[in-house]
Amino acid sequence: MPHHLRIALCQIDPVVGDIAGNKAKILAARAEAAGAGADLAVFCELVVCGYPPEDLVARAPFQRDCRAAIEDLARATADGGPAMIVGSPWKEGEALYNAALLLDGGEIRAVRRKVRLPNYGVFDEPRRFTPGPDYPEPTPFRGASLGLMICEDMWLPGAGEALARAGADFFIVPHGSPFRVTSLDEREEAARARAKAAGLPLMFVNQLAGQDEVVFEGAGFVMDREGTVQFRAPQFQKGVFLTVWEKRGNGWDCVSGPDAPWVRSQEMIYRAVVMGVRDYVEKNRFPGVVIGLSGGVDSALTAAMAVDALGAARVRCVMMPSRYTAQHSLDDAAACAGALGVSYETIPIEPAVEAFGAMLAPAFKGRAADVTEENIQSRIRGVILMALSNKFGDMVLTTGNKSEMSVGYATLYGDMNGGYNPLKDLYKTEVYRLCRWRNANTAADLKGPRGEVIPERIITKAPSAELRAGQTDQDSLPAYETLDAILERLVEREMAVKDIVADGFDEATVARVEHLLYVAEYKRRQAPPGPKVTKVNFGRDRRYPITNGWRDRG
Repeated sequence: MPHHLRIALCQIDPVVGDIAGNKAKILAARAEAAGAGADLAVFCELVVCGYPPEDLVARAPFQRDCRAAIEDLARATADGGPAMIVGSPWKEGEALYNAALLLDGGEIRAVRRKVRLPNYGVFDEPRRFTPGPDYPEPTPFRGASLGLMICEDMWLPGAGEALARAGADFFIVPHGSPFRVTSLDEREEAARARAKAAGLPLMFVNQLAGQDEVVFEGAGFVMDREGTVQFRAPQFQKGVFLTVWEKRGNGWDCVSGPDAPWVRSQEMIYRAVVMGVRDYVEKNRFPGVVIGLSGGVDSALTAAMAVDALGAARVRCVMMPSRYTAQHSLDDAAACAGALGVSYETIPIEPAVEAFGAMLAPAFKGRAADVTEENIQSRIRGVILMALSNKFGDMVLTTGNKSEMSVGYATLYGDMNGGYNPLKDLYKTEVYRLCRWRNANTAADLKGPRGEVIPERIITKAPSAELRAGQTDQDSLPAYETLDAILERLVEREMAVKDIVADGFDEATVARVEHLLYVAEYKRRQAPPGPKVTKVNFGRDRRYPITNGWRDRG
């Protein structure tokens, strides 16, 4: 029996539904693992089909293609190289499982079925998958007994303890664990509970990909039996990372592995959003993006993120001034575009505003100007951006932040037009923090220039939609520090109004913000997707009715 195992932690970026492409990536990573002398290459949850596949897994042809890919991958292991643990949908009779399969010696040597199927937040696995047996068995592999747990099986007691009682030597946990600002600590806490309860070390292998509204940042790790993280794979970086395991008197331990530093706070958030933008654009095969650059902070941050994701050559920025556009907005937008090195042009909207005014004058006769005329300006800009998108193929990035989307401070078919919204899960106060971080920092995976890319005046001036003379956001909204604090309690924590008031907020303001949050639901249902950053995003996490007569008055 060998006393050492060399296990490669394979952090790759599968694409949902691209089974052939994912198979090629798996084989390429296995070849790299073989070059490093690995005995076993471990991949993330559902790597064969990409995660989350949603209702694709219900399609019989999809299931067939996944099985065929697994069989091809199994045959590839007949060459004497590393075995593989890969995740895939797996049909047995009428049951469909979320499975991890051990492939070795040209064969499928073992199938491990996921026990705990999550049904919260972005997850709804019980909709399609059947849970595996409550008491899973360890998987023998070259002198070791592997405790295979799939994602949620690590987060809840049961499967891990059963594997330990049945003789597992250490845990291997393929994951599809989405990013959010607290995910690093939460994963460690869950892994620590399993490792300490079982007295066994653990390897966590995560997906690395942006997939619609969720981002998976990698950050695989190895934890010892006491619950201490020993080795870390990097965030936001593909790679094959070798770990060496040794059998000692008290069992198996990991004695070497990657030692990547992990970043947190604004850098972690910024890079996660950039990954979401890059993968959405790349995987949906858009040549580039087009952005309405207003001279305000939201569009400036969106442009910076787009350049960091795609490079300046693939980002087109358009200033669309009206009679209300201040000179400082014109100057700041031009300065931001220059700092980023993007294509920049000006298309005035005033001719269209005047045309709509003349067209609608008979219908509006006797009515004073109001928000209608403001929305017309926004919708004209939306038409311009969509026209450029249609003509040149670039996708429109929208620029509305979570504060605005929460309370409906956005115009349907206007500034909400577009295919993806990088700021969708970022509150306004976070937007400012990210601007300051990016002006002072960069990272290896960011393609934009170093230095100040967002002019200081954009960050410090009062935010305004500039749809009427002298307008600022605070004409109709509380100060963003107050608004965001209330929204975080309503959306992320789902606190009662009375409890938010008890935290020191004005009761009338809280009630008004709650009302605005509910009545804007119809707008959010029609909004483009954007990357999840917080605990509760608008989309897969939070599902409230549009028609809703209830308000918290308790």
